[in-house]
Amino acid sequence: MKIKELTLEGFRNYERAELTFDGGCNVIYGENAQGKTNLLEAIAYLSCGKSPRAHADRELIGFEKDTAHLCGVIESRQREFKADITLQRGRRRKITVNGVTAKNAAALSDVLHTVFFSPEDLYLIREGAAARRRFMDISLSQLRPRYAEALAEYNRLYEHKTRILRDSEEHPQLLAMLPDFNERLCAVGAVLIGYRAKFCAALGEHARLAHAECSGGREEMTLQYQTVKTVTDPFAPHSELVAALQEHQKSHFDAEVASRLCLSGPHKDDIEVLVNGRSARQFCSQGQVRTAALALKLAEREIHKNAIGEYPVMLLDDVLSELDVKRQEYVLNRIAGGQIFITCCENDRLETLEAGKVFHISGGEVI
Repeated sequence: MKIKELTLEGFRNYERAELTFDGGCNVIYGENAQGKTNLLEAIAYLSCGKSPRAHADRELIGFEKDTAHLCGVIESRQREFKADITLQRGRRRKITVNGVTAKNAAALSDVLHTVFFSPEDLYLIREGAAARRRFMDISLSQLRPRYAEALAEYNRLYEHKTRILRDSEEHPQLLAMLPDFNERLCAVGAVLIGYRAKFCAALGEHARLAHAECSGGREEMTLQYQTVKTVTDPFAPHSELVAALQEHQKSHFDAEVASRLCLSGPHKDDIEVLVNGRSARQFCSQGQVRTAALALKLAEREIHKNAIGEYPVMLLDDVLSELDVKRQEYVLNRIAGGQIFITCCENDRLETLEAGKVFHISGGEVI
């Protein structure tokens, strides 16, 4: 799976750009705020119809422009596809694949998958559990439609239960509704735990290998999936997971009513990241944290590859900074398989690049 050509018009700070990419490594360098990340954002948008940075499509349209246009020629499943997207202020976007109008962005995901790494992904390691849950949720939702459905239902139930608990002080009769919500939350929550446990097991194995290679074998990375305490075996059958969640919920019922907060369920799940047996969040250097976050993204890439039969396109934004020379060389030359895009600020980091294509971006133009 690779993107062969990309045309941008009115997208972010690009007046017009036409680029042809290498099937392996593509390095984009230039000073800050010149459009390097915008280029990766455009590729990511072509894969799912969503930006990893913007909340609304109108943010992607250049200043004083009414329209933005993205067009990509993509090689996928041994076929060539042309994905075309037009964004217009105040109007619905238009998406076509090989000239056929698409009903929604799912048509893009059928053609192109991407894994995006940005400096914000350091939050995977440094921040709280919410960042790592979001990582699991986004990846699993792309790969497993059943998970996406269960997650959406769980979130709706959670919001309703939270409102009931919040308003129960003034309207205590609302508490009579809790048993029904709790029963369904446990059933749907067990589905989430089952998927997450398997995902974390696969993620941990792939991340261990990627981290060992990136660190030159000096460090060992392990992952531990953490869910509610009554779930002693997250790989257990669905019925056993439901029973364990019900037990945990009953033991927290009084505390939930008193605090008016939802305290029980997989909405508090986490992945503990360990490097050489110690918490990466607490004890790792900035370079080690970046390596650990990169290993998670590379592991996600392997999981996607195993699921769809091809490597997704890897988008690495500013990943070289704060890595030592050996780790930089690994990123540039040793990530095997698939197409990779890497942005950096200085071209002196590229001395070890063995093969691929280099682009210099300045002011939204390719020099």
